[in-house]
Amino acid sequence: MIPNPNKHPESHPVFFPMASQGEQEVSLRPKEEQGDAGGPSKSAQKKAAKEKEKAEKAAKRQELERQQKEQADANDTSKHLYGSMPSPSESPANLPKQKFTELAELYDAKEDQEVTVDARIHNARVKSAKLAFLVLREEAHTIQAVIAEGGANKISRQMVKWCAGISSESIVRATGLVKQPKEPVTSTSISNFELHIESIYMISEAAQMLPVQVKDCMRAPPMTDEDSKEEPATDSQGLPVVSLNARLNNRILDGRTAANQAIFQLQSGISNLFMEFMTQNRFTWINSSKLAGAATEGGSGVFEIKYFDSKAYLTQSPQFFKQMAIAMDMKRVCEIGPVFRAENSNTHRHLTEFTGLDFEMVIKNDYHEVLSFGEQLMLYIIRNLQERSEFKRLTKVVDQVFPGAGDFRLPSTDQANEALRLTFAEAVKLLNDNGAKADEYDDLSTAQEKILGRIIREKYDTDFYSIDKFPSAIRPFYTMPDPSNPKVSNSYDFFMRGQEIMSGAQRIHDYKQLCERMRANDPPLDPLSEGFRHYTDAFKYGCAPHGGGGLGLNRILQFYLGLPDIRFATLFPRDPRRLAP
Repeated sequence: MIPNPNKHPESHPVFFPMASQGEQEVSLRPKEEQGDAGGPSKSAQKKAAKEKEKAEKAAKRQELERQQKEQADANDTSKHLYGSMPSPSESPANLPKQKFTELAELYDAKEDQEVTVDARIHNARVKSAKLAFLVLREEAHTIQAVIAEGGANKISRQMVKWCAGISSESIVRATGLVKQPKEPVTSTSISNFELHIESIYMISEAAQMLPVQVKDCMRAPPMTDEDSKEEPATDSQGLPVVSLNARLNNRILDGRTAANQAIFQLQSGISNLFMEFMTQNRFTWINSSKLAGAATEGGSGVFEIKYFDSKAYLTQSPQFFKQMAIAMDMKRVCEIGPVFRAENSNTHRHLTEFTGLDFEMVIKNDYHEVLSFGEQLMLYIIRNLQERSEFKRLTKVVDQVFPGAGDFRLPSTDQANEALRLTFAEAVKLLNDNGAKADEYDDLSTAQEKILGRIIREKYDTDFYSIDKFPSAIRPFYTMPDPSNPKVSNSYDFFMRGQEIMSGAQRIHDYKQLCERMRANDPPLDPLSEGFRHYTDAFKYGCAPHGGGGLGLNRILQFYLGLPDIRFATLFPRDPRRLAP
């Protein structure tokens, strides 16, 4: 019925709105399912009761576990022999200083000798509840450690379990007795001894999950073409493959492998041998600047940087500074330092930053004094790498990952003090005679250098040699031309396994001749410009005849060991694609 709006309101019938479907359902529910006075429903109460029961059970379980742990701790006869170790800052100052042994000293240890070592956990395995084995690692050295229940120290099962659960790469301090195993331990570098643990404490715990496993980095990565981006995920045995990029991205973990430890100890050894030889020959050590106000040595391949409100450049080499030091009457100078090359070369032997071993010396009689000195330097380095026991041991470690590392050849003993030396023309003839076309006045390509290296190894049984008298047109402007034939120069290169490791020469020391060569350069260079003026002035004031060379430390190491890529011989490599870590 529709009410009449003209009638008095009091006479209108009263209409009530219809209840919604949801409200109808609520009204139809049994009273017991509805909350009292807006309280929680019965289902909510049941849920809360279940949650409470669950929490109570968890609390009881935790309490039981706590009691069991307390009981186990109370019964743990060796709880004082393992666990976390206080940091050095927390140790009482009045405690006596503890004596430590390095794993390298244990090759010649004595039976039952007690030692304390700080080492990483290479791996851990459980034999039973009463017995566990650890492999301890320090640098390139590893030894098996045994943790057995009982013994004089009453080692507990809790201690055995704790040791077996230590994450790989954690650092521990372990004290134990050196024992001879029943059979040599073939999986560790120290095979004739093992360490029976008496106590072990955690110094630094490593994360359980690591981006790469050190044990996987111990296998050599696959060698793909330089331009190839495809790398297999597993090797022929189904084991994980860690690519070179993955290694370099995780250099901290990769650097812990025995091979890498050995590689960089050998690199240190090469630097020390260089220093030894230079010191024995009365060279003065210098430290030249790596910043320049102008792009020098031709102006190409130089990194430009901001220097306050002006520009500066990273030096390509210490060449100018070495020569200026000779002009200061230093007579013989040398240095070890970084060298920067802004060359977009993504090859197995190029870096944008490498370590240079440089020398410069006054010439008394003729240019070959410099070349002979450089040859004697390299023979000294290589022979000592081959003959000193520590270097031999390290080379064997590398050889396990990179076969052929110990197969570097030098001339036979009756020629021990001489290196093979060829002229550039003779090298070109060797190539042409063996079907590898080369020109007497063109530079050798990388491919030609490698072919030449193979020819020389087969013909002369040596992996080290020098090539003398390079064409003048392919050498820097400061190189002295051969007085008897200006088309060639008094310059040389050194090679290892068919690849260049050093360039050297006699330098022009006459001011007028130097300026003429600079102006005739392609492109021409102004000897009076700000970038060259201080350099050329050194010769204006008089300078003795001199020459020298620059070796690449990374290449010497790479080619001595036969490493497939220079990045393996560089701690933190820099190339056109890499600026970290």
